[in-house]
Amino acid sequence: FLWIVVGCIFGGAMHDFLIGMMSIRSDGTSVSVLVGNNLGEGMRKLMIGFSTILLLLVGVVFVSSPADLLANLTGQNRWIFVAIIMIYYIIATVLPIDKVIGKIYPIFGVSLFIMAIGIVGGMITTGLITEIPEFSFTNPHIQGKYIFPYLFISIACGAISGFHATQSPMMARCIKSEKEGHSVFYGAMIAEGIVALIWAAAAMTFFGGLEGLAEAGTAAVVVNKISEGLMGNIGMVLAVLGVIACPITSGDTAFRSLRLTIADSFNIDQTKQINRYKIIIPIFVLAIALLFIDFNIIWRYFSWSNQTLACIALWTAATFLKKQNSNYFIALIPAIFMTIVVTCYILVAPEGFGTIMTNLLGNIKTAEIVGVISGIAVASGSYVIFNKKIGKA
Repeated sequence: FLWIVVGCIFGGAMHDFLIGMMSIRSDGTSVSVLVGNNLGEGMRKLMIGFSTILLLLVGVVFVSSPADLLANLTGQNRWIFVAIIMIYYIIATVLPIDKVIGKIYPIFGVSLFIMAIGIVGGMITTGLITEIPEFSFTNPHIQGKYIFPYLFISIACGAISGFHATQSPMMARCIKSEKEGHSVFYGAMIAEGIVALIWAAAAMTFFGGLEGLAEAGTAAVVVNKISEGLMGNIGMVLAVLGVIACPITSGDTAFRSLRLTIADSFNIDQTKQINRYKIIIPIFVLAIALLFIDFNIIWRYFSWSNQTLACIALWTAATFLKKQNSNYFIALIPAIFMTIVVTCYILVAPEGFGTIMTNLLGNIKTAEIVGVISGIAVASGSYVIFNKKIGKA
């Protein structure tokens, strides 16, 4: 809970606001171009790579999970729903944002908040709210398991998310003036943090603890069980919107942002429809191929890529603020912290170099220590480069 609160206020909301406002002042340019303008051509190319990978993984994740849930609910073949979702994604990716996405997003946004409010009401009436660890003075942490850096990678979108950096420029192209930036960028992230807190509290209490939560099933199943258990039939309807419709709307914006990122990076004119199809056809072919890979593997790499992109965006924001003679520490401090997190994670996590590190050093504890030290070293090196960039500006 503490990470969601602190991360959202001082990390995620600030991250979204700064990238969004920087994009507004650069005529709605993508985050990769913003990175290039502030950190140099090399970092721009790196950001293009990370943005491309992340947005593609987001799109794939939000095809796979809704399709699997729909298949389980209806008994139909999973690939039928994959095809339907993909067709919608192609339409939403090509058409102007106000034709499809802009019309349905408010509906899903409202349902998401209604569901969150209903969950709070259900927790109060059932007494589950008193079982939240902070209220019951219990320690739910599993002995022998490390919090750092895994917590800060696993809990992403409710605290800080690099995916938002790819979405902020798209929103920057839609708002009418900079005055709307505070509510659109900062305010929206705070709202997301509140929703994250509610669901974290529900998940920690509804199943009787971490063991019960771990045995409950996938995230979609957990949301469905909690919604039905606390809100009945209404909860089931909202759960369908929450675990099917809302992820799909994240997927369509991911593919749209991927198209715009590639177009901006290579100066491909998007006023002609044919140029849009030249970009999205290879994207969707690759996305379909990735659907044959285990979902859990894709999710792990998505999580790390997500936070790494946020890390790069924070360094970009810090550089921009320093050049403007503004208080750049609001971006620099979280940038340093997230640099340590993502570096340590890729060195010690099983999907990274964890197995190699453990075999070389003898045990996971030593690997964790080396991972943290390496993270601090990378953060220190990044800070030195940051100062050199500012000195040349």
